[in-house]
Amino acid sequence: MKIMALARKEARDILTNRIYLLVVVVQVFIVLGAFGLGYVSSVANDPDLLDQWKFSSSLKVGVSEELKGSDFAQALEEKNLNLIYYRNISEARNLVGTQLIAVVEVSPPPKEDISVEIDNANIFFPVVSQKINDAINKYNLEKKLKAGGLSKTDIQKIENPLVLNEKNVNKENEVKLALDNSYFVEIMYGFIVPFILLLPFFLASNIVTDSIVGERERKTFEVLLMTPLSGSMVIIGKIIPILSFSLIQSIAWIVLLDLLKVPIFNPFLLLILLFFVGLGFIGAGVLISMFVDSTKEANSAITLFLVFVTFIFFLPLFIKLPFLQGILNIIPTILMVKLSSTPNIQPYIILYFMPSITLSIMIFTFTVKYFNHERTIRL
Repeated sequence: MKIMALARKEARDILTNRIYLLVVVVQVFIVLGAFGLGYVSSVANDPDLLDQWKFSSSLKVGVSEELKGSDFAQALEEKNLNLIYYRNISEARNLVGTQLIAVVEVSPPPKEDISVEIDNANIFFPVVSQKINDAINKYNLEKKLKAGGLSKTDIQKIENPLVLNEKNVNKENEVKLALDNSYFVEIMYGFIVPFILLLPFFLASNIVTDSIVGERERKTFEVLLMTPLSGSMVIIGKIIPILSFSLIQSIAWIVLLDLLKVPIFNPFLLLILLFFVGLGFIGAGVLISMFVDSTKEANSAITLFLVFVTFIFFLPLFIKLPFLQGILNIIPTILMVKLSSTPNIQPYIILYFMPSITLSIMIFTFTVKYFNHERTIRL
């Protein structure tokens, strides 16, 4: 009952903290912004999606008027590029980066060398580059085949030797994803989902540090130490609301992502993993608060800690080294990617939870012991 009384007091303090409530609201915009960024960047990097969404008018490419109606210009148009013809091609070059994404120039026959100037900073640069390369390859192939005496019908048969017919099966179990795009799946589940679900726990470590150091600055920490509560009871009473609110926020983000058609699989296992990761974060926050004397120092120390943790957690998401796979498999973010992205997981993946669980319990145990020692010193 004493622990719950302290927990209720901490919960009231958190819920009346306008900065905390503001940060929670900001997280909503971060979730929506991250989803939007992943969505837009996926569309911008997929030629088929751009064509499907009728963005071809934005893919402006400058071409000399001399190429109008030529086979090469036709090859570019077939790739849904918006060709802007210029009498003076040097004028077109000056517009790259402002009105044009690229300029394509073909030298006079018989050599007909093709040169391309393209704006690498444009969001559509990868798609335009791919479309121009595909058009050049098609033009060169048709040119060689025509030189060999083949008819237009024969050339079309060579260019399209096979017809792919897709037949969808098991449609009743089809996952409703916001965007059927490999890049979207990779960026969402490979980075954005773990980042979003860990956000509340990054905040939690900061809140618990501010709670302890703030009480010390307000001269109420000594009063708390005089109560008939053990050190472990004080810590548990303080972390219960913080850890609970963090888990509730993660659940809310899981629901929000599901509404955005980014389904999160195995939520129960994810929450178990998040509980222990959060316990470790909060334990570290309490430990840091014991070494500092002011809120300013606490904020600086916890920021450095979170930078280090972010590096450890998220760098492995971009590493593809087979000989490190055994180590990478136990990183919480890697586990979150595997759990959230597939409905079917192997039971042995639970074993990979153990290092995170063990480390979190060790941090919490050490924090309690050090807190009791600090309490003895102060009393």
